[in-house]
Amino acid sequence: MNLRLPFLAAAMLCVSGVASAQSSPESYGFEGRLIFWKPSPEIVLTSGTLGTPVDFINTFGVEEKRFRSYQIVTKAGKHKVRFSKEDIKYDATTELPVTIRFQGQTYTVGVPTTAELDWHLTRIGYEWDPVSTPRGFLGLVFDLEYNKMNVQLSAPGVTTEIFEHTIPVPTIGGIARGYLGQYISFTGELTGFKVNRSDFVAKFFDFDLYGTANLGRNLGVQYGYRRLTLNYDIDNDAGDVKLKGPYFGLVVRF
Repeated sequence: MNLRLPFLAAAMLCVSGVASAQSSPESYGFEGRLIFWKPSPEIVLTSGTLGTPVDFINTFGVEEKRFRSYQIVTKAGKHKVRFSKEDIKYDATTELPVTIRFQGQTYTVGVPTTAELDWHLTRIGYEWDPVSTPRGFLGLVFDLEYNKMNVQLSAPGVTTEIFEHTIPVPTIGGIARGYLGQYISFTGELTGFKVNRSDFVAKFFDFDLYGTANLGRNLGVQYGYRRLTLNYDIDNDAGDVKLKGPYFGLVVRF
C-alpha cells in the first residue's frame, strides 16, 4: 500500500476545509443590514390622571406604513458589537367616534383630531457566539434598547400637549444561524427583558426570524418575519405597543 495516499488525502481535506472557511459568508469583519418593514401595528396608550386608553390604530384609522431600519455589526472571532436604529412614525386625522381624555385634555366626539406618534428605537449590544463555524453559529445577545416615544393629539380649541417618554430597557437573549447549502441560511433571534418596580414597569420583546440568500460572500438578500412588543406603566402613563409582520432587506459584508 502506498503510504503517501492517506497523507495526500488528508492534505486535500485540510485545504478544502480552509478554502470553504475562507469563502463562507460568515468570514467577515463588518456587516451592514438595511431592512424595509411594513408591520401591522397595535397601539394603545393612556396618559394623564383619569386618562382613557386610546386605541390609536382603530380610533384614528391609522394606515400601515413601511419603515427602514439599519443594523451594523463588527466581528472579531466569536465576539460581535451590534448597533441598530429605526424610526417608527404614524399619523392620521379623523372625527373622533368617542370622547377621549389624554394628557389632561378632553377631545370631544365628532371633533376633527390629529394624532402623531414618533417612536425612535436605538439598540446597542454585544453578541458572543460560543459555537461558531463556517456553517452557522449559536450565540448569546446582550443589548440596551433605548426607546424614545413622542405622541401628541391636536384639535381645534384644545391646547396641544406633547406626551414624551424615554424608556431604556436592558435585554438578553439568543441567536442561532444554520446553512442549507453554501449560500442559503436561516437565522432566529429572540431578546427581551422585564423591569417591574413600584414606580416603573416595562417589558420589551423582539423576535426576528429570517432567511438569507447570499449572492457570493459580500452581498445577500433577506426575507423575514418580526414581532416587536413594548409594554410600560410609568407614573400616570401606560402603553401597549405591538408591531408584527414580514420584511425584506439587503446585507453587505466585508
